[in-house]
Amino acid sequence: MMYVVRMMKIDLSDKSVLVTGGSRGIGAAISRALLAAGARVAVHYQQSEEAALHIVKDNGSGIIVQADLADPGQTREMFSNVIQEQNGLDVLVNNAGIALHSSPDEPDDQWLEKWEKTLRVNLTASSYLCKLALPVFTAQKHGIIINITSRAAHRGDTREYLAYAASKGGLESLTKSLARAYGKDGVAVYGIAPGFTRTDMAQDFIDTYGEEYALNDIALGALTTPEDIAPLVVFLSSGMALHATGTTIDVNAGSYVR
Repeated sequence: MMYVVRMMKIDLSDKSVLVTGGSRGIGAAISRALLAAGARVAVHYQQSEEAALHIVKDNGSGIIVQADLADPGQTREMFSNVIQEQNGLDVLVNNAGIALHSSPDEPDDQWLEKWEKTLRVNLTASSYLCKLALPVFTAQKHGIIINITSRAAHRGDTREYLAYAASKGGLESLTKSLARAYGKDGVAVYGIAPGFTRTDMAQDFIDTYGEEYALNDIALGALTTPEDIAPLVVFLSSGMALHATGTTIDVNAGSYVR
């Protein structure tokens, strides 16, 4: 028996998507890939307005939306604006995150401040956006949530990034719980867990430990890039992997194999 294999072209022209942290790093690559596939994309940013505008202008049909995700009021207003301007929502990509260097040797007040900010942005804001999206998705009987988690959620991280690992571990649990709770309502929920990825956010780690430390930790010869992650978001956004709901795809260059 002969099989003919053709390149699969994914058309997302019927999809409206919100990408948090969509103007930089992994989020920028995700935004560009979704736009290239024809999706209507709301590119969220906090400070990088020029970068967000550049993505939308050069890559297709989209809008930009601003919010400090540490502020629930701004998060709620941003979500409402997306629903209004894009006439609904089909896919939520919780990508925005921070990784603050926080040593247990720091004074308590400084350590707690960094922990609380990390959890507010990485976990609470993502959870809140899911809460806001679920009534929309259940009413229309379809919706996709993609949470960008981390290898650290499974493997753990260094002592300076305990808060980051803990926040991403919480996001993993949220992913599984939502998938189980809302599947019969037509909602699919996935995680993507990158390992060390070459982004501006990773520069603090490189400055602390050196690039060789990261390279020696992986099975491949080069660090993962944002462009290695974006195609998976496009595929999951298509709705062609509904029965994979609740799963997390690892993209860590073989540095942690589960």
